[in-house]
Amino acid sequence: MATISGHQPFEGAAVGGGGDIALTTAVPGSIAAITRPLASRVGRRWFPGWRRLIGTGGPGLLIAVGYIDPGNWATDLGGGSRYGYALLSMVLIANLIAMIAQALCVRLAIATGKGLAELSREAYSRPVVLLLWLLAELAMVATDLAELVGGAIALKLLFGIDLVPGVLLMSVGTLVLLFRGDDWRWLRGLVCGLVAVIAASFAALLCLAPPDWAMVATGFTPTPALVTDPAMLVLGIGIIGATVMPHNLYLHSGLLAPAGRVLDRAAKRGAITANVRDSNVSLGLALLINAAILIAAGAIFHAHGLTEITDLGNAYALLNPVLGSSIAATIFAIGLLAAGQSSTITGTLAGQLVMEGFLQIRLSPLVRRLITRLAALGPVLLYFAAVGESDTTRLLVLSQVVLSLQLPFAMIPLLRFVGSRRLMGEFLISRSAKIASWGLALLILALNAALIFEMLA
Repeated sequence: MATISGHQPFEGAAVGGGGDIALTTAVPGSIAAITRPLASRVGRRWFPGWRRLIGTGGPGLLIAVGYIDPGNWATDLGGGSRYGYALLSMVLIANLIAMIAQALCVRLAIATGKGLAELSREAYSRPVVLLLWLLAELAMVATDLAELVGGAIALKLLFGIDLVPGVLLMSVGTLVLLFRGDDWRWLRGLVCGLVAVIAASFAALLCLAPPDWAMVATGFTPTPALVTDPAMLVLGIGIIGATVMPHNLYLHSGLLAPAGRVLDRAAKRGAITANVRDSNVSLGLALLINAAILIAAGAIFHAHGLTEITDLGNAYALLNPVLGSSIAATIFAIGLLAAGQSSTITGTLAGQLVMEGFLQIRLSPLVRRLITRLAALGPVLLYFAAVGESDTTRLLVLSQVVLSLQLPFAMIPLLRFVGSRRLMGEFLISRSAKIASWGLALLILALNAALIFEMLA
C-alpha cells in the first residue's frame, strides 16, 4: 500500500527517465531510498492525457489547499465587497508568484534529494537551525490557528456550536481523518473531495448571483486606482503579501525530496517537468477558487452597496437576505468548513516534515500530529479566554502577521540553495532566473512589511 509515514513511498510525484515515467514520491524520513511505480506508465510529454494528469496529481494538490484557507477567504471577501472585481488582477498576480515559488521548491527537492528544512539544517550553525525551526513551528501554529478558527466558525454557522467546542471538534476531526493518513490514495482522495466541495459551493453561489462577466474579465487587468487609492492598495497588498505560505515551501520540498534521491540525471529532468506541471495545475485550481470568492463577494455584496464585509460571520448572515435564498448561507458555511478541514490536514503534515527536517526527530505520525494539534489549540483557547468569541477577525489578522514575519526565514534559504552550483549542479537556475527570483522575493518581503505595518496601525 502506498503510504506517507516516511518509511514507504506514496504515489504522486513523477519520476523516471526517457519516455516512461513512473509516478511515485515519498515523505522524507525513509531510511533507504526505495521507490516503485504505483501508477501506470506514461507516454507523451506534451499535452498529457487526463490519466497522466490525474496520475501525477498529488503533492501540488496538498500545496494548493494552503492558498484557499479561511485566511484567504477573509481577504478575498473584503476585496470583493469593497471594490467589486477590480482586485482580480491581484489574485492573478498572487497566484503567479506562488507558482514560481513552488516551482523552485520542486527543482530544489528533486535536484538535491533533500527538503528545505533538511538543507537548512546542513547549511547553518546549530543556533541558527534551532532559530529557523522555532520560527517554522511558529508559522505552523499561526497557519493552524487560522484554519481551526475558520472551521470552528463554519460549525457555529451550521450547527450553532460555540467556537471553543468547535475548535476542539475540528482538532479531533483532523486526527480522525488522518488516522488513515499513511494511505496516500485515501489522503489524496480526501483532500480532492474537500477542494471539490469548496469549488462547488462558490459555483453554486455564482449561479444564485450571476456576475457581469464582462466586468469580471476587465478585473484581471490592473487598474491605475491600485496606485492612487491607498485603501485599495492595502487590500491588494493583503492579497499578494499573504500568498506565499512558509509552511508550503517546507511541505512541497519535503514531499518530493525522497523521489529525488533515487533518480538519475535524465529522470530528474522529467520529474521536475512533471511536478512543476502538477504544481501549476493545482495552483491554477486555487486561482479559480480564490477568484470565485472575490467574484461572489462583488456580485452579492458590492453590487448591493454592502462594501464593508470583512467578517466571515457577517457574510454568512447577509447572504440569504441579499439573495432572497434559503440555501445560500448554508452553501457558504459548508465550503468554509471544507476549507478549514482540508487546510488543517496539510498544515499538520507540514509540521511533521519540519520537525524531521530540522531536528532529525522522527516521531510516529500520530504523536507528531497530536503535538501539532495541541500547539495550535493553546493560543486559540487563550485568545478566546482573554477576548471572547466575538472578534475572530482580529485573530485571523494576527495569524497572517505572524506568517508574514516568518516568510523571509523560509524564502531566503530557498533562493540561496537553488542558486548554489554546489548543491544544484546542472539544475542550477540561470543568472536571469536568479535575479528575477531575488527581485520577486524582495517584492514579496516589501509587500509583507507594508501589510504588517497597516495591520498593526
